[in-house]
Amino acid sequence: MKRLLIFSCFALLFASFAGAAELTARLDGKKLLIEVDGKLFTAYCFDAGQKYPYFYPVNGPLTGETVTTETSEPYPHHHSLFFGCDRVNGGNYWQDKNETGQIFSRGPEIIQAKGDKVVFRDRGDWKRPGAEQPIEDERLVTVTVPAPDRRVIDFEITLKPLMDIKIEKTNHSLFSARMVPALSAKEGGTLVNANGDKAEAGTFGKAAAWCDYYGTRGGKTEGLALLQHPGNPWYPAPWFTRDYGFFSPTPMYWPKNDQFTELPKGKPVTLRYRVVVHAGDTTAADIAGNFAAWGGNAEKKP
Repeated sequence: MKRLLIFSCFALLFASFAGAAELTARLDGKKLLIEVDGKLFTAYCFDAGQKYPYFYPVNGPLTGETVTTETSEPYPHHHSLFFGCDRVNGGNYWQDKNETGQIFSRGPEIIQAKGDKVVFRDRGDWKRPGAEQPIEDERLVTVTVPAPDRRVIDFEITLKPLMDIKIEKTNHSLFSARMVPALSAKEGGTLVNANGDKAEAGTFGKAAAWCDYYGTRGGKTEGLALLQHPGNPWYPAPWFTRDYGFFSPTPMYWPKNDQFTELPKGKPVTLRYRVVVHAGDTTAADIAGNFAAWGGNAEKKP
């Protein structure tokens, strides 16, 4: 009986490990590929010809198809899942031609390439011709699979001002996602925030801890939730949302003095975001519970 009990315990333990997803990360040219059980989940794209580094595709756990779009109308400069900013000391690190500003990757460094998570670090240089570099950044990315129907990207970025920075009021700022048109509210999908407000009409300009965007295609429901950490400056930032599929917590569009945001030279600013790519709707994916477990009880930084 004792031997049977021990065997059963080992069998359950083995089954638990056997059922856990295996993540891998590897470089392939100017992309860092992240796979789950041998299938592509996402790629971090960092070619020097891009406006900025970004994630694409971001594949859903049910269909294996991307829930974000690399580029589509309107506003084809929205590249999937990305970080950028316009009107930074006169530069544009969000849209327009590259000469107005680019964020150059120094090349991602893989910290953990295999296992129950993958981790990599990158550094970005904000540059444009004829101007001194205003910012360099350091970003740490951790990818996990907490459940078969969920994928999580934890994105931490530290902005290091190399001079006094003035960001004029702009709706083009910071971490953002652009959903594939088939999942957008315009095509029948759902955009909802932590307060239960829905669609562009209900969520635009509203401060909320998170927003979730999901829809159904081919009979399968998938979505992407974007969470902002309570320790972030400007938390909870108001959201810039669109029914065509764009959403982003955008503090620079609602600055305190209604004109600009200042970042003093030599004073780094760290921002943390969590991306939950999920099957089902917001309730099924327990986005509220995920936020509470991740950062809901954290104290806001001064």
